[in-house]
Amino acid sequence: MLRVGLTGGLGSGKSTVAAYLRSLGAEVVEADALGRQMMEPGQPVFDQIVREFGREVLSPDGRLNRAQLAQLAFQGGRIHQLNAIVHPAVIEAQRRWMEGVFARNASAVAVVESALIFEVVRDAQARGEQEGVLADWRCRFDRVILVTATDDLKIARYVARLALACPTREAVEADARRRLAHQIPDAEKAAGSDYVLDNNGDKEALREQVARLWPRLQADSNNSPNILSLK
Repeated sequence: MLRVGLTGGLGSGKSTVAAYLRSLGAEVVEADALGRQMMEPGQPVFDQIVREFGREVLSPDGRLNRAQLAQLAFQGGRIHQLNAIVHPAVIEAQRRWMEGVFARNASAVAVVESALIFEVVRDAQARGEQEGVLADWRCRFDRVILVTATDDLKIARYVARLALACPTREAVEADARRRLAHQIPDAEKAAGSDYVLDNNGDKEALREQVARLWPRLQADSNNSPNILSLK
């Protein structure tokens, strides 16, 4: 079995890599999808967000107004407060998902796609945590894959994906830069990663890199003991 963290900044192409890995046989889950589920009404994370941020983050239908919440978090300087609520719950959900994967297939390559693997560690250590699943990604993953691109290219991809949902291109670019400012630079992440994929080219070049990486992940899985802790 092999627990893999797949990370990269916004617009880096990590979701594309996740899709390629899934097509090759990996089991894949998106951290964002887990987070969205937990932020639905009736979930403990939803209740805690409303307690901490107030009912102003609710839409008329009683669900979270994600745009308003993002504005309070990123522009209002409360991103660490939001992350302290969401990250532990999402990581616990990842653990349960991996346990289910390995119960079905002990030799599986289980991939968690998450933009914030290294940022979770940074934030936990800033809160004074020095041990455990939040303070050390090695408690959760056997390998980490980083997808890199220049910041200008990341922003261009982000704008292309979201521009229609926002009033102006400038607003989307500003949002992308704010988000990137809260993320650790690629050079620093690369130093702590096992594999680095360069996505400054086209999709075919990225696909070829993933195809070369996949047999190495399979070999890592076959050589890893099945008793690795999931805690």
